[in-house]
Amino acid sequence: MTTGTDPDPTASGPSGTSGAPPEPRAARRGVASPPRAAIGAAHLRTDRWWLSPAATAAGLLAFVVYSTWRAFSGADYYAAPYVSPFYSPCLAENCVPMKAGPNWALFGDWWLLSPALIILVFPLGFRLTCYYYRKAYYRGFWASPPACAVAEPHRRYTGETRFPLVLQNLHRYFFYPAVLVASVLTYDTLLGFRDENYAWGHMGLGTVILLVNVVLIWLYTLSCHSCRHIVGGRLKHFSRHPVRYRLWGWVSRLNAHHMALAWASLLSVALADLYVYLLATGVFDDPKLF
Repeated sequence: MTTGTDPDPTASGPSGTSGAPPEPRAARRGVASPPRAAIGAAHLRTDRWWLSPAATAAGLLAFVVYSTWRAFSGADYYAAPYVSPFYSPCLAENCVPMKAGPNWALFGDWWLLSPALIILVFPLGFRLTCYYYRKAYYRGFWASPPACAVAEPHRRYTGETRFPLVLQNLHRYFFYPAVLVASVLTYDTLLGFRDENYAWGHMGLGTVILLVNVVLIWLYTLSCHSCRHIVGGRLKHFSRHPVRYRLWGWVSRLNAHHMALAWASLLSVALADLYVYLLATGVFDDPKLF
């Protein structure tokens, strides 16, 4: 008489000789746990599913290598009137003298490392804990899972309840300093409309690059899930809060493009820093548009 349950695929056959003893069902975890379907193959996909996580890992790794080099260099981050977004605001006394961008020596002369290491913790913390970037590096680096409908190699999953992944819950708090940094970069962009003698009415290629960069940074920041929750979360009646409802609708439309904005702003901030670096090292002069 059948019991209505699926037979254990690891159980021995009629002959009683199946090799090694099966692992107890209660001890299995991950994709081999009892609630999961007993499918032997790692996946049934026939497309090149590995291209997406591989490209994601390559892109993020390239940015990490470049930003690490630039952040620790501590030089060539100012070419009047432009300042690199990696180094603004400059909060150490060892910052190069510059009239463009905020330069507040809050850390005095005891800070001997690159001044970028002071400020980058905030935008990087915001990006590292971002919901999209979690998906990106979970798949690209940790294979958790590597792609949809592809079994992950880990035997157990603890989520974001243990160190270090529990720090991902700080994302909502990193949003506020990220807004402050974006505001400072907006001020830097406005100063980019001055020439090398700090006279207003100038626009060079660097001005356009900084302008595009700060717009993308604002769009990425405001399309964040935390921003969406701030403007419209915890409301039971949108009809009683028409202004917040309009803001929530606008942020929700931006949120649909959060992934594209994340990559676009990541590329733009790297290109903006690279452009200032090339100007500061004398590779070429900033083309003047008017």
